[in-house]
Amino acid sequence: MSTATRSPIRLVSIGKRYSGTKALDDVSVEVAAGTVHALVGANGAGKSTLGKVIGGVIRPDDGQLFIDGRPVRYTSPREARIDGIATIAQELSPLPHMSVIENVYFGIEPRRYGLVQWRRLRAQYDELLTQWGFELNGNVKVGALRTADKQKVEILRAVASDARVIVMDEPTSSLTSVETTTLHRMIRSLRESGRTIIYVSHFLDEVLDLADTVTVLRSGRLVRTAPVAEETEESLVAGMFGAAEAAEHFDKPQRSTAPVVLDVAGLNRKGVLADISLQIRAGEIVGLAGLVGSGRSELARAIAGADPIDSGTIAVDGSARRIRSSADAIAAGMAFLPESRKDDGLFLELSLAANTTFADLRAVASRLGILRLSVERGKTNSLLKMLSVEPPVSSAKAANLSGGNQQKVLFARWLFRNPRLLILDEPTRGVDVSARAAIHRLINKLAAEGTAVLMISSEIEEVLGLAHRVLVMRRGSITREFSADPPLEAVMEAAFGLGGGATA
Repeated sequence: MSTATRSPIRLVSIGKRYSGTKALDDVSVEVAAGTVHALVGANGAGKSTLGKVIGGVIRPDDGQLFIDGRPVRYTSPREARIDGIATIAQELSPLPHMSVIENVYFGIEPRRYGLVQWRRLRAQYDELLTQWGFELNGNVKVGALRTADKQKVEILRAVASDARVIVMDEPTSSLTSVETTTLHRMIRSLRESGRTIIYVSHFLDEVLDLADTVTVLRSGRLVRTAPVAEETEESLVAGMFGAAEAAEHFDKPQRSTAPVVLDVAGLNRKGVLADISLQIRAGEIVGLAGLVGSGRSELARAIAGADPIDSGTIAVDGSARRIRSSADAIAAGMAFLPESRKDDGLFLELSLAANTTFADLRAVASRLGILRLSVERGKTNSLLKMLSVEPPVSSAKAANLSGGNQQKVLFARWLFRNPRLLILDEPTRGVDVSARAAIHRLINKLAAEGTAVLMISSEIEEVLGLAHRVLVMRRGSITREFSADPPLEAVMEAAFGLGGGATA
């Protein structure tokens, strides 16, 4: 391990708020030069936010960032790059219409008389691949690459720019074991060359193997910064969660013994999902717990037809269904509320009526296929009032509603169809306490009426409070199953890969 003691990065009393919620609260950290400094914490602990502050992706509301002893206030990642700081974000953002080689050298291409020297550029790219052990066709458009290869593009772009500090946010979440090994080798080489790595990860075994120092965050606050040699996976988990509190419990119907609605067997997608099998009965709420990158959202999207699968079967009410698109899933009686209501769920500039009836226009159309506006308004207004959407006006634009009301509109869309299976990915993310409680009541009501529910939440307490059974995912597989009301500590340990056993 490096023995460097210089601190090119110093954060003093950093604070960041979103809609009144403290993502970071009085966090002070020093990062030594030429080291791998890991940031760990549970979902929502603030580790990615802190990494983004260092990389200029977001501006803190409080505190000060020092680079080489000099106070800075970055307004963009570009300003941070000028100081030699590159960020590889968890949400990859390469330029999809450009080739791999153009992305890697974007803005730093060798030029002569203003023209790109393509022969020299390709030679540099080949040398870069040889140096770091990657295989990646430089002529392919980035938009056509799978996620793991897009990750490689971002990594190559950072090292090509000769950045001295590289912030890596969950860099292995989309990589295979072989690719992860290659990345680890690369990180060690970067450290030996004097570069500093800020390594944000929830894979604690990787942190202990790679890092020199680790900072533990919990609920936006600093728990401690310590040498990795003084930590274990168990000590890190204890620091991330503190004394485990009892999960909040909501009124929920008894576990269902009704017939199976969803039966998934042997679902696979290379590098993403591995041999997933599960069943959900009518009236049963099954929770998916796990860390970011564990495969929870990918599983939900695969079942709902939003993402492809390589193999496996999906049956609904005992009938095998070929789910290759969202339309197939809807026809099979499924409803899917995606993780991002704004990006994947709502038509923000359309009315609440259009958003609500979108999935079943035939129900509000005449025999000639003409939309009956009065019928659409009437049915929409009825659902909006039932769900306490404010304002309960079918003509209002979705973009003008609060986050909680937007989420209720998504529920209204699927209640319009009376689905057999409801798949919920982060159903209460970004909503206030009142909307959260209303959504919890709605989920329980739907289950009591016989709807099968598959629910994902980054808040383990929410999963435990609502679910009849809890399935824990890690690295694309279901690793543990718990019956109702398992100990919070046991689920935490399973999510981080600690402990053994299959069912509790």
